Amino acid sequence: MTKRDDPRPRPLERPEDGERNGREPCPPDVAEKLRELDRLRRSGRHATALALARSLAEANPKLGRVVLELAMTLGIWGSAPAEALPWFERVLELAPGHRTTRLHRALCLARLGRHVEAVADFDALVDGGYRKALVLHMKRAESLEALGRDTQAEQDWTLALAEDPDNPWLLQQRAASRARLGRLAESIQDLTAALAPQQGEGIDPELLHERGVLRARLGDVDGARADFQAGLSALRRGDPDTLPAALRSALNAL
Repeated sequence: MTKRDDPRPRPLERPEDGERNGREPCPPDVAEKLRELDRLRRSGRHATALALARSLAEANPKLGRVVLELAMTLGIWGSAPAEALPWFERVLELAPGHRTTRLHRALCLARLGRHVEAVADFDALVDGGYRKALVLHMKRAESLEALGRDTQAEQDWTLALAEDPDNPWLLQQRAASRARLGRLAESIQDLTAALAPQQGEGIDPELLHERGVLRARLGDVDGARADFQAGLSALRRGDPDTLPAALRSALNAL
């Protein structure tokens, strides 16, 4: 994937109605400790960072920025979405309109398998014109797929591609959605577009396998054989262990 959401939190946004709405300014001494927290996280000292984040949140329970940093330390840097979720909820109690917090709550919900709730948050952010459209459409598509809503997922992959045209990973995901919908010719077109810029050692044999399978389903035996053979020739260190056998099996089945 070439573009991912930046895990670093943004400052809490100013309320449009002129009221602070529970958002307290961050004192300079606390801001300095938050910068130290970020340095600790980035240097890999997670236990020390988490202890500092907890102590800051305990001392400043009404500072949305501080609570957000604890949530981020748990959910993003610590990969503990279940622990992070209540803290993201707390930030939204302090600052209901803070959209970056809502995004990260949605991501936590998705990681916990609570995809209906995640989609509701993604929907609200899309409707509100949140700036990270690529992330929103990509992540909402993943949750929609988990819910079996492939038609809507395919639409989101298309919207994500509008933000990052010709991204091979996004093309692969849309191809998979289209294949599940029975739109095999369009799926093959996506995989062909994903493979087009790849040359030499950069050719992805997994994409060749996927395209070959679709070609075989459409009765294009020669095209499928060419893809499976090319995939075997393009195998690289680090490719899935099951891929060589899958390519050989598919070739023998023609």
